[in-house]
This record gives sequence, structure tokens and C-alpha cells, in this order.
Amino acid sequence: MSTSQSRRKFIRNTVAVSAGVCIAKSSTAVAHPATTIVDKTASRIPKAVTEWPVWDETEENALLNVLNSGTWGRTGGGPRCAEFEAAFSKRLQAKYCVATSSGTTALLTALGALNIGPGDEVILPPYTFVATFNVVTNSYALPVFVDSDPHSFQIDPTKIAAAATPATKLLLPVHIGGYSADMDAINTVAKQHSLQVIEDACQAPLAEYRGTPVGTQGIGGCFSFQSSKNLNCGEGGALTTSDEAFFHKCYNFHTPGGGKPAASVGRGSNFRLTEFQAALLVAQFTRFERQSNERNTNAIYLTKLLSEIPGIAPAKLTNGCTRSAYHLYMLRYDKQHFADLPRAKFLAELNRLGVGASSGYGTLNTTPHVKALATNQHYVR
Repeated sequence: MSTSQSRRKFIRNTVAVSAGVCIAKSSTAVAHPATTIVDKTASRIPKAVTEWPVWDETEENALLNVLNSGTWGRTGGGPRCAEFEAAFSKRLQAKYCVATSSGTTALLTALGALNIGPGDEVILPPYTFVATFNVVTNSYALPVFVDSDPHSFQIDPTKIAAAATPATKLLLPVHIGGYSADMDAINTVAKQHSLQVIEDACQAPLAEYRGTPVGTQGIGGCFSFQSSKNLNCGEGGALTTSDEAFFHKCYNFHTPGGGKPAASVGRGSNFRLTEFQAALLVAQFTRFERQSNERNTNAIYLTKLLSEIPGIAPAKLTNGCTRSAYHLYMLRYDKQHFADLPRAKFLAELNRLGVGASSGYGTLNTTPHVKALATNQHYVR
């Protein structure tokens, strides 16, 4: 048996905890959260190692403490939201944090605080979860897609300037899969065109760009704690910033009536996190660093192995990305190197072995949901 065939067999029989593979349509990419590489014999994979989230009496006690306190919401004076915000902002090296009900509402809060609205344009990549698009249209601004780099899956910064117009107000790069976008190049374009930058870091807590956590490279960063995420509480999110005025506007936007001084844009909503969710996050935070280190170690090891197989190309880290969060392990699958294994069969086999696999997000700009914007009466001019 050849070396490449042996390695292919190894890949077929190697899985990781909390597996979730996604393969993109263009030459295909595979992604999967690499938490713990386990037994190479698929038939001996313990069921427990593929379950997510991980929890124990720490989370159970945290929830019971909130229940018994009788203070279940932030407005009742509960301490858990503030406790999590302090811990999260400190770990991400940001001065401020606003906990929100989801990653989507964190993004909506950021756009609302910047007063993004009708007539404004927001640049974003097409290879992302639909929520990135939705927060732009929910602000009644116009989303403008800039293509992604096929090797990193991140927005291609060399194409941003050509898409910018006088109506462009915001760059919304996405650290898709937990890998960092090229923030130096993005911020250079932003500065040249006097644009703000909000990082969609919903999949990327603890990813780093030039040794600094993502979510701190623009005026703000947004994170998700939805049930599949590396740090999760079922649903939840957060916005980080080191800009005090922006923090005040975000805080006031996410809660009715605000409360911070001189910081209203005349818009707002109710996007508060509950004390139950915050308590779960504080509990999950106790093991988050260790889990993140395991993901990173396993992903580096997996990349070394996969890079030696013709037809398998792990996603490249962008210039400046010093650490990925590896929410997804992304790679390109070139079917030309696997004549007897088309993509659909490859995906089916991975799923059979317990590695949750999919074809990725696809091209968001071609979906019926996005195309419907062309006939929306509020956008047609």
C-alpha cells in the first residue's frame, strides 16, 4: 500500500470530539472543531467524546444558584452578567464588554450604536453564516459582498477598495471558522476610506492576530455563545471594545432606557443576556482555556498529516493570524485526486464514522434569501 493510501485510511479512522465538518462548494472545504483526537479505530469511539457541550456539576450548581437567588435578569441587580463581562473583556484584552442575547444581537447592537441605516453600505464576505447579512438588512443598510480568498476562506482585502463607494460606512470582516481575517490589510483600507471596522468574531473567541485576541482590531468585535460554539450557553453573545464612547452607545442600545451618559443615537432594543446564561458562561469559562489549547494542538497535528495527502488542502492562516480558534477545521477537497471518492461519498463516509461533515456555507450571495433583497420594496429604487 502506498504512503498516501495509508494516510487516507488513517484519516478515515480518525475522529475528533464535537466533530462538525463542513465542505465548501468551490473545490470543497472541510471544517471541524478539533477538541480531542481519539482512538483510531472507529468502532471503538466512545459516545461521550463526541457530545457537546461538556458540562458537570459546575454548570448545574451555577444554574441552581441563580434559580434560588430569585434574580434571573440583569435588571434585577444580578451579578453574573457583570462577572462574565469582566472576565471576558480581561481575557480578550479589551477594556469593555456588553453581554447580549446572541451573536446576532451583538452585531445588531454594534451596527445600531454606529447608527448604520438607510443609504449606508456595509462590506462583508459571501462565505459566512447568514446572520452577518441579516444584521445589515435589519439595519436597512445595503450589504456589499467582497469575495473570499479561496485558500484561507477569509475576505480578500485586496478587493475591498474597489467595492467601496461614498456610501460605504462600515467594513464587516468575518473570522470564519475561527481563523482570523487579515486585519492589517483590512484596517489599512478602512483608514484610507475613513471607515469603521466591526469584527464578526462569532466563531473566533481566543483566536489571535499578531498575538492579540481578535475582536480588538477594529472599534468593536462580536462573539456568539450559541450551543455549537467553543464557549456556549445555548444562546448568547457579547460585544467587546476599548472605545469608551462606543461602549456607552452599545450598552444603551442593548437595553431599554440605556443608562450610560450622553450616549444615545435615538435607536435601541432589548438584547440583554439573562443571569442563567451568564452563570453558564462563567462556569464554561473555567475549562475554556484548556479546551482551546487542545483544539489548537490537535488542529496543528491534523494539518501536518493532511497537508501530506494530495488533494487535501487545509485552510491557510492569513498573514498575521498567529492562532485560530478552530471552531471549524476547514480544508479544500479536490475530487480530481480521488476518482473513486466523489465529495458526496467522502462526506457520507465521514459522517458514518462519527465526524459530522457538511459542504459548508456555500455562496451566500446566490441564495434565494439574499436574492430576495432585489425585490424588497424598501430596497428597490
